[in-house]
Amino acid sequence: MSARPPNILVTGTPGTGKTTTSQMVAEQAGLTYINVGDWVKQHELHSGYDEEHEALIIDEDKVVDALEDVVAAGGCLVDYHSCDFFPERWFDLVVVLQTDNTVLYERLERRGYPQAKITENVECEIMMVLLQEAHDSYDQDRV
Repeated sequence: MSARPPNILVTGTPGTGKTTTSQMVAEQAGLTYINVGDWVKQHELHSGYDEEHEALIIDEDKVVDALEDVVAAGGCLVDYHSCDFFPERWFDLVVVLQTDNTVLYERLERRGYPQAKITENVECEIMMVLLQEAHDSYDQDRV
């Protein structure tokens, strides 16, 4: 670990509780909370809109460039459903949240997600896609 305050990445399938958990932890630990989805919208770090998934198409390079100086200072808790494009050096701890598939389904349904998007996210959770992505992207002792 470096001399800077630690950075934490909280990742997982949409609906697993990343934002709720991240906000609580950041507040309690005195960390700067960064919701990547909000940054993408606020700083226009996207390349358009995906009609099928009803989501912005993030420009990963722009996101990394926009967050570089903030994260380099340390003391950040970053909240995003994907993790493989962030530099490994940024994070001292990567937390992958998971939840029961029935709970996940109901949460996504309450959010008004289209059925195809709900199915895709539940399948992603069943297959532990984001856990595997984290293990593939970061040292095992950080995940």
